[in-house]
Amino acid sequence: MRLAALTIILFLISGLTFAQSSDTLKNERFSIHGQTTVINQFKPGFSAKYTGLNSLLTGEEDKTSITSTLFLGARLWKGASIFFDPELGGGYGLSQTLGIAAAPNGETYRIGNPAPDVYIARLYFRQIFSLSVKQSHQDPDFNQLAQYLPVKYFAITIGKIGITDYFDDNKYSHDPRAQFMSWALMDNGAWDYPANTRGYSPSIVLEFVTPRHEIRYGFSLVPLMANGSFMNWHLLEANSHSLEYTYHYKLSNHNGSIRFSGFFTTANMGNYRESLALDPQNPDITDSRAIGHTKYGFGVNAEQDFTDYAGCFLRAGWNDGNNETWAFTEIDRTISAGISMTGLKWKRNNDNLGIAYVASGLSRPHRDYLQAGGYGFLLGDGNLNYSPEQLAECYYSAELLKDHIYLTAAYQLIMNPGYNADRQGPINIFSLRVHVKI
Repeated sequence: MRLAALTIILFLISGLTFAQSSDTLKNERFSIHGQTTVINQFKPGFSAKYTGLNSLLTGEEDKTSITSTLFLGARLWKGASIFFDPELGGGYGLSQTLGIAAAPNGETYRIGNPAPDVYIARLYFRQIFSLSVKQSHQDPDFNQLAQYLPVKYFAITIGKIGITDYFDDNKYSHDPRAQFMSWALMDNGAWDYPANTRGYSPSIVLEFVTPRHEIRYGFSLVPLMANGSFMNWHLLEANSHSLEYTYHYKLSNHNGSIRFSGFFTTANMGNYRESLALDPQNPDITDSRAIGHTKYGFGVNAEQDFTDYAGCFLRAGWNDGNNETWAFTEIDRTISAGISMTGLKWKRNNDNLGIAYVASGLSRPHRDYLQAGGYGFLLGDGNLNYSPEQLAECYYSAELLKDHIYLTAAYQLIMNPGYNADRQGPINIFSLRVHVKI
């Protein structure tokens, strides 16, 4: 822990020094930024009729997580750049991030060892091909060089990335380090997006971008095992495709965007129905795993400003739910909505206030499997009295040091964790988050 703390301090200091020296640059050749996020979550105890191996624990819990990332970038030639993000992550989520499909902390992962670990989060190359003479300036940011970019372009990105950096974006609900923390609010919960245990995957992303229209396609590796750390490099038998169209518009002179997406994944997945047929009393999804099993789904994602300081979002998603969840979370149907506003009205321009609600559901095969006592990598109470899982979240983020340090207080109310009315709670979760960025 002392070594981790020293590492964080050193890169924050060096990054801040570099950032200050490059503020006036319009076209950076190099970029160094950093972030550290610490989240503490507390859950009072609650009662339940029974508890399984993958259940949310009924006792009182207090857990802390940390992530710390160094964002390094360099321009290579016209339109080309390379990025490298070493990251430190550690700590536990509540109940080891088990028992809630809309898990409450987007900075925690389903890994067995809570000790801080350093790993490569991203390492990728990006080439932009201009399709217009007109340009606009891009401000410096994480994995983003200050530079002039064409307003119309085609881009190719190849390497290890977070696929959600490119798909399912939403200005009001996409970043658990600064916005809503729940997994089902930061992304479309029904999108079983390709990633290793920590959320990253080798991928190729193709983009066509204009001021009004955007089209993206991604081809990604998937893990060898469900929720695995190691990727399957047999591309013909295991892979994932992501496709998204975005339309930007104005409504009553306020900006809005709507995104339509789809995905198709093939992997060595298990099948819920086949698992039940093999053992109706004690089904095991791993017994039915076979090459060629697939999962597909669709989503819609909208954002709309309605004043200079406030806006709203809406997401909905669906997947077929026949084969097991492979990478993200055990949600087959989802709908979420929320509003967010800055503190402009009370002269705290960079503060943010948000409130949102999400309801999640399962396919019939998935719920039958859990009811029979089956276990996924995230859920499994040993039985199931099915009811949609519901989560409401509100937060207030206060800027403590301009553009650098933020303190957030958040509250989450959860009903039917793991879709189980026999364990309905309610569950109350209180969070404190410190986010430092440079």
